[in-house]
Parts: sequence; C-alpha cells; structure tokens
Amino acid sequence: MKTRNICRLVCAALMAAACSAADEAGADLEKPVIASGAVASPADCQVYHRGETVAVRYVFSDNVELGNYNIEVHNNFDHHSHSTSAGDCDFDPKKQPVRPWVYNRSFAIPDGSRRYEAKVDIDIPADIDTGDYHFMVRVTDKAGWQQLKAVSIKITDGAY
Repeated sequence: MKTRNICRLVCAALMAAACSAADEAGADLEKPVIASGAVASPADCQVYHRGETVAVRYVFSDNVELGNYNIEVHNNFDHHSHSTSAGDCDFDPKKQPVRPWVYNRSFAIPDGSRRYEAKVDIDIPADIDTGDYHFMVRVTDKAGWQQLKAVSIKITDGAY
C-alpha cells in the first residue's frame, strides 16, 4: 500500500514537471485570432445578390504559427444559431431549402506565418435559393487550436 502511494506521488510529480516544461518550452496554448471590425468582410447582416461575388477579407494572427483556414456557407432557413454573431439581423420567414447554396473550402497559410490577410473572392451562384445564410470562417493554428467566426448574411434576387 505504501509503495503504491509513493508510485502515485512520483507519477503526479513527473506529470506536473512535464506540463511545466512544455509551457516553458513554448508550447502553443492559445487559440488564433480572427480580426473583426472594419477589416472583416463579410460582416453581420450584409446583403448580397445572386450572381455577385463575396469579397472575403479577414486578418488572422497567432502567437506561434498559423496553420490553415476554412470558409463555409450554408443556409439558415430554419433560423439556427452558431453563437458567434454579434448582431441581430432581420430574418425572412422560415422555409424548406430547394436549391440552397453550400460552399466549403479550406485554404493553406504559408509556413511560419504569425499573421495572414485572407483575400478570397467567392462567386454566388445565380440559381440558388434566396434568403438567410451563415458565412463561417475557421482558422486553425499549427498546434491545432481553432477559432470560429460566423456571421449572418442574406442573398437576394436581382442586382444593385
């Protein structure tokens, strides 16, 4: 019994020392950051038209090294939430999708980057359902930490 307790204490001490050493050795323990504000696009409640282009502009940063990012667009015809939106947008009535827009693509960030300006232009198909959509961007750092930003956008018929 005494030997078992000593083994437990030694194991606990070794685990604590290993964790402390990892922290001191510069282990990445922080999530990356997605800049918001005037730099970020699209923004909450932004309206687009079928056939137009969404100009994606975000700035990512990390304390050690960025990995990659992903952009996803999907319908919000049922008014679900991803709990990262700051604004309250006006929603169209709930509806069933017929030809919803679904976009999902990952992008590499150059090795060694601690800051990266994402610039992607995404064409909105001309034949999709109009209505409420979620635009989501995820950035992952080299250590695997991930940050998510989801905004509500609206796709309407017609052009400017």
